Amino acid sequence: MYRLTDEQQEIVRRAREVADSAIAPAAGDVDKNGSFPRAAIDALGEAGFLGLTIPGELGGMGQSLRCAAAVVDEVAQRCGSTAMIYMMHLCGVNCYLVDEDRFAPELRTAAKGEHLSTLAFSEKGSRSQFWAPVSKAEASGDGFALSADKSWVTSAGEADGIVASSGSSDGAGASVWLIRKDDPGLSVSGGWESLGMRGNQSNPMKLDNVTLDAGRLIGEDGKGADIMLGRALPMFLVCQAAIAVGFAEAAFLAAQKHITGTGFQHTGTKLSDLPNQRARLAQLRIDADAARAHLSAALDKVESGAEDATLHLLAAKACATETAVRVTDIAMRACGGAAFSKHLGLERVFRDARAAIVMAPTTDHLHEFIGRLLCGMDLFG
Repeated sequence: MYRLTDEQQEIVRRAREVADSAIAPAAGDVDKNGSFPRAAIDALGEAGFLGLTIPGELGGMGQSLRCAAAVVDEVAQRCGSTAMIYMMHLCGVNCYLVDEDRFAPELRTAAKGEHLSTLAFSEKGSRSQFWAPVSKAEASGDGFALSADKSWVTSAGEADGIVASSGSSDGAGASVWLIRKDDPGLSVSGGWESLGMRGNQSNPMKLDNVTLDAGRLIGEDGKGADIMLGRALPMFLVCQAAIAVGFAEAAFLAAQKHITGTGFQHTGTKLSDLPNQRARLAQLRIDADAARAHLSAALDKVESGAEDATLHLLAAKACATETAVRVTDIAMRACGGAAFSKHLGLERVFRDARAAIVMAPTTDHLHEFIGRLLCGMDLFG
């Protein structure tokens, strides 16, 4: 449904192999223990997938948003936490790519599987409105000093590079910076304890007078919105939609296996002999396919340079994440008590699917943004 080239189909096949061999077997323990899936990320790195979108001349695969969506979809079907971590890495990399020469060391190291990136945009003071940082980078000598209270930083304490936003030095806009894991003044607090996505370690991060030279600036000082909205957001929306589609697919597969393979010993019939169960299975298939088709159509808009591409990307995330919530709910009802236990793996997907609807931009924000665009208004009022 993603309409991939032969080369891209081979890449997705390889991703599926890694997901089956190294990601799926540990997904239950990652969820149970709330542990960072380091082995899964290392396996993706060893197979070259941390360099999926990095140009070939820097050691990567040089692949597109479309291929990224298909790969993230496969990862999400096995482990939501790993998919979220991988998505944030791809977002960070997409920011590095604004200046390939300056960030070539990070890009080359990521392509080798030795550099994990993430984003640190959300702040305690502006909450889910990540596009409005309340922190500020102060001019200090030949560089800058950044202090900020960041919230919901995926891979906090694990990522090697953190793409962080702040108010600009002149207070006229926003700026985006590369923070390194070992920078003095960076600390991680909390301890991730959540309903779903339990292994992604989205902890608060404090930046206390972190000293940065101009080489750490991604883009231009004061024009951070170009990076946040032009580089990080498109990758985020596509991959978040792909994660949700992966959840819907995982829910369908679990329900299909249960409904077609389980029966009633006293009657000799199967769950699939019940018309309501067949109808539920049909609805799951229709909804999952529709969300994936919606995402593919949004990718068409991006690739064609359509003026309304942003509207369709926003809609794809809203559609897919709400679909995942609906599909996992139907699947839980279809599988009854078996779904409530952990042996189907369905209740984990049910919980993970609910993270995306409150992850900025939330569904409420998306509806507001889409409505503004449909009314001919600016995205931000």
